[in-house]
Amino acid sequence: MSARLRLSQCGLSAGKRARLHRILYKHGLGNGTALFLPYDQGLEHGPRDFFADPIAGDPKYIVRLALEGGFNGIAIQIGLAEKFYWDYAGEVPLILKLNGKTDIPSDVNALSPLHASVEDAVRLGADAVGYTLYVGSPAQEADFAQYRTVRQDAQRLGMPLIVWAYPRGAAIEHKGGKDSFYAVHYAARVASELGADVVKVNFPHPEKHTDVPDAYAGEFSSQEAMDAVVRAANRTMVLVSGGSRAGDEAMLEKAQESMSAGATGLIFGRNVWQREHDESLVLVDRLRQILAKYPTP
Repeated sequence: MSARLRLSQCGLSAGKRARLHRILYKHGLGNGTALFLPYDQGLEHGPRDFFADPIAGDPKYIVRLALEGGFNGIAIQIGLAEKFYWDYAGEVPLILKLNGKTDIPSDVNALSPLHASVEDAVRLGADAVGYTLYVGSPAQEADFAQYRTVRQDAQRLGMPLIVWAYPRGAAIEHKGGKDSFYAVHYAARVASELGADVVKVNFPHPEKHTDVPDAYAGEFSSQEAMDAVVRAANRTMVLVSGGSRAGDEAMLEKAQESMSAGATGLIFGRNVWQREHDESLVLVDRLRQILAKYPTP
């Protein structure tokens, strides 16, 4: 089991440390681990994600679910934050997503444009902001420049910056794919070196190694790959995504390996809310049981 980062090790300003302390120790289990509920899929994927259970299309229901489930925060876009978060403001931390795109264009030249600001996050009472960074995209020059303005504003205003580090683009697809060990490992390091306070990654798949660099062509267990991803992030906290809807036991095994590797927490969206209410809370309870094994003083 790898050591987990403490806030005192992360080089944070007073404002960032205060907000992250509130997220990690005043909500959820209060033990320094985190479980977040993302709900930005309506923009990123379209309303099709709500077909399976129409109640999932109601943002007020999702914010209430985050509160009932004891989540450490909910990640939503600005329109939903302005129209629905105020019902529960202060009861569950808000992570305001600052950028996003539809999936109508292909990911060949992926770029997620800004549509909100760190100042908006402060106005809405958020405890962190989220930025999607497409690592490896041909548009990364514009992405890095856009990201730099967000990072500077977050530093100036003492707002923790969570980077959704997502490998994208044709070059990535030709080197193992966006969730290969190579791609996820690289993305975690890029986010750290570009100044993220927290990085969100997908679980790496070391079996996907077609045309990857030689260092990744060997045989790695999923635990070894996850260990390496967390190490690559060094003093940047790591959140691991639940990804697309999958079998519960497989998801829980990934969650266990992520926390064993030293991740700070988990971020599960569709895996939670694309199911009946009580069933959602049963899964959340099982995730919380895993997090309870890994307290951070």
